[in-house]
Amino acid sequence: MSNSSSPRPAAPTTVWSARGRHSGPAAADAVRRRLDRLKADGVLHSHLEEGGADPAPEHVFQARWLADGEVTVRARLALSPYAEDAGRQWVLVAEAERPWDPRWPSPAAMFWPQPPDAEWDREAVTGLRLGDANALPEDDKELRRVLRHAARDTWCVHVVVHEAMTPDERGRRAVVRLLPESLRHRVVEHRAAPHRLRAVNWVLDDFGARVPRGGAVVLPGGLAAAGHDTQDFAVRSVFLDGSDPAELLGVITRCAALPRPLPDGAATALTALREQWRLLTQEEELARARELVTMYSEALEAMTRSRDLYREAAERAHEALAVYREGGAEAAGLPSARKPGRPSAGSPLQQLARGFDRLRGTALSRRPGGAQAPGPRDALVAPPAGPAAAPLELSVSPEPFAPQAPSAAAERSTAARGDGSGRAATVGEAASDEGASDEDASAASDLPVRRTGESRD
Repeated sequence: MSNSSSPRPAAPTTVWSARGRHSGPAAADAVRRRLDRLKADGVLHSHLEEGGADPAPEHVFQARWLADGEVTVRARLALSPYAEDAGRQWVLVAEAERPWDPRWPSPAAMFWPQPPDAEWDREAVTGLRLGDANALPEDDKELRRVLRHAARDTWCVHVVVHEAMTPDERGRRAVVRLLPESLRHRVVEHRAAPHRLRAVNWVLDDFGARVPRGGAVVLPGGLAAAGHDTQDFAVRSVFLDGSDPAELLGVITRCAALPRPLPDGAATALTALREQWRLLTQEEELARARELVTMYSEALEAMTRSRDLYREAAERAHEALAVYREGGAEAAGLPSARKPGRPSAGSPLQQLARGFDRLRGTALSRRPGGAQAPGPRDALVAPPAGPAAAPLELSVSPEPFAPQAPSAAAERSTAARGDGSGRAATVGEAASDEGASDEDASAASDLPVRRTGESRD
């Protein structure tokens, strides 16, 4: 039994499932002969064998027939490898086009031969016979093993019947033999001797079930997990005199019809039946081809949408990367590719030098190359008389400029320019001033530079 706490899916109402054990070594031969015989009799529509040539973990048979003359039933039987101590276990799953009717033929009867040649009708774990009465063991340890498995088993329906007194030959026959065939092959009947009632109930108390004296109970199996009360499946008295126990048969039928989870391993077998089915008619092959075309078309469309989404995401990523790179260049002081940077203005000394260059092109370069008569302003900038006149040189000192007091000659020259009478000092008058000191002459030579700088400001 599975230890998983997650709930298993519910068994579809169209599915019939069973599990058992074949005690002999020739299980595949028995199935093959049975299928060939039913095919020859017209009972089966078709059948197929898989895994017979190559060594495989399972030997698979498929069969197809009509139930009730119009309902198609597909079945798959899987045989495990043979083991000396356990024989060959088998799992049989059948699915119909409509909800399963217990009155339909049993799928097990389609694959396996019927008694007295039957070696397949054994419960998979305990080896007890399906659809027959099995006496509970006298040993307490073996009794606990059998009943605990029966209370937990989800493949079969287990019924425990207490014999109030030792039955005769008619009473020893199985009660479940009166059930429909498709239900009988999934039921195990346990018989408790009259003196074993207390030991049986001592084991079943752990599962919430009790056997009435002289009565019977259907063990919960997967119904306890589904929320069903196990006391609803108890019968107070069963007469083992060969008569028809209608009440017990009704309880078994009602219990088997209740929805319950798929048994352990049945989901895998059902998936294999649906996906690995090979007995197809022409209509079914055409329908399957159309389903494949639709499935591939939907997958291609989904792939196309995914490709477009990836392309759009890549374009947005490239755009974001370009914006990020431009932002990093601007933060580092580098020129951007879209917006050129402004040229640098240079250092303060370079700005002052460019100012003097403009001054040289305006105040000091007004006279053309030919000689002209000196004017009133030229007397202020004329070089001193001497053997050789040195060219005018401008030097820029890094020290800040400090204004100097004008000399007497400079004051007279300024007064002469400001006089409204129109008189101007000549070069001779400026030279006749013999009392002027060397500091006055140097101040007079520097005066035009200061005036030009003042006019620039």
